[in-house]
Amino acid sequence: MKKHTIPIIFSALILVLMIPIYQPLATYLHPLVIPVVFFCVYVVVFYTALFFRKETVTISGKTLSTGLGIYSLSLLVLLFFRPNEQDYGAAHNVNLVPFSTISLFLSGDADPLVAFYNLAANIVLFVPFGVALKWKKRNWITLLIAPIIAISLIELTQHLTNRGSLDIDDLLLNTLGFFLGYLLTPVFRRIIKIKP
Repeated sequence: MKKHTIPIIFSALILVLMIPIYQPLATYLHPLVIPVVFFCVYVVVFYTALFFRKETVTISGKTLSTGLGIYSLSLLVLLFFRPNEQDYGAAHNVNLVPFSTISLFLSGDADPLVAFYNLAANIVLFVPFGVALKWKKRNWITLLIAPIIAISLIELTQHLTNRGSLDIDDLLLNTLGFFLGYLLTPVFRRIIKIKP
């Protein structure tokens, strides 16, 4: 239990320091973003501590699958349920020109907080899926094709349901998150031991 105390306290402290950021984002995102961010920060802090202490943690496959399932549902809520009944139905919410949205966010013309959230979240929130997919030792074709198909379906569904924009840059950033997860998988393998 002591192993979890410091990461929980540190994660809570980071969450408290980020409160000024949540208020402006509250009009843009579902409130579920707060526990999701806390969970992500906690996982990073906890596993970083274990990595540097050269310790491991044993998790049952069922617990890991359940955690990934809850995380996936939370992410779907964030992707499809926005506050204030935001409507994405207009035709201008389709971007098929690669790097145009990314360029806008990096140009400084967009709100810096929204730009940072969009760029960082579109990458970081998909890292766990990359780790999970790579963990199964899939072949390189699956590792390349599966993220593109999954993210394309999410983007298309968001557009068809007027719950988000259809943006090629989201596809690029989300896929980058998967690939980052692939790169981090060996680090997680050193820390996590899965029991059947």
